[in-house]
Amino acid sequence: MSTKPIKHYLQFSDFTLEEYEYVIERAHIIKRKFKNYEIYHPLIDRTLVMVFEKNSTRTRLSFEAGMHQLGGAAIYLNTRDSQLGRGEPVEDAGQVMSRMCDIIMVRTFGQDIIERFAANSRVPVINGLTNEHHPCQVFADIFTYYEHRGPIAGKTVAWVGDANNMLYSWLQAAEIFGFHVNVSTPKGYDMDMSLVSTNRFTLFDNPSDACQGAHLVNTDVWTSMGYEEENAARLKAFDGWIVDSAKMARAAPDALFMHCLPAHRGEEVAAEVIDGPQSVVWDEAENRLHIQKALIEYLLLGRLDGQ
Repeated sequence: MSTKPIKHYLQFSDFTLEEYEYVIERAHIIKRKFKNYEIYHPLIDRTLVMVFEKNSTRTRLSFEAGMHQLGGAAIYLNTRDSQLGRGEPVEDAGQVMSRMCDIIMVRTFGQDIIERFAANSRVPVINGLTNEHHPCQVFADIFTYYEHRGPIAGKTVAWVGDANNMLYSWLQAAEIFGFHVNVSTPKGYDMDMSLVSTNRFTLFDNPSDACQGAHLVNTDVWTSMGYEEENAARLKAFDGWIVDSAKMARAAPDALFMHCLPAHRGEEVAAEVIDGPQSVVWDEAENRLHIQKALIEYLLLGRLDGQ
């Protein structure tokens, strides 16, 4: 067993700017290989275990396909079909699973669950989503911005909607990459300041004002997984927080629109926006694949400059 310290990716602040810039460059290279049908198998005989407690489309597909494309294997475990669903301690699961594979992705509820899992793992653990953080999605979003507009440093990102895991990861990203976040959430759905460790944000009561001059406008569903019983109340509270063409018109002329998906047209975003020319949501979704392949490569192999 290697004595090299284990590097986990449990929230966006786990990497430095230098590490992010390296992985972004690797993602460009790996994506180019993928588009050119170049076989690239640096992870032959390596295994990724994917543990899902929350449902998924993009997370499962991007991690599973990505690991296969890197020459490795991916194993899907749902907590309903494993001993975790029957009360096995998270700590025990981390001990056992990490002895049988090379890297683990966990998609669960509380951040404490993945922290406990990682503390008992012999291999790198990646956060595929928790209630508090969604670092892989924001990493893919920033990579997408780089592709379309270049570096995000000094730019303004507008967040319109729920103060959820996406927002907290965006705020961590703002501190690392040096951009600003305009935040507008309905009253009663404000940020949990215990999850905020930056002053690179401004709060707006009016969601339209938050979009003024923004280079990127971002939103998410009003009711995230685990909060379904609040749906009726949220639909009422979030009235007016739809990202429509009027709000996009207040953003910078070359502003992009992003959404981590799935989206509800007519609720958090208007059809003319998500299906319009400023939307990059399909590139954003695809880039989960490429950025996560580069992330896995880095966690398992370290720096591979020049390849």
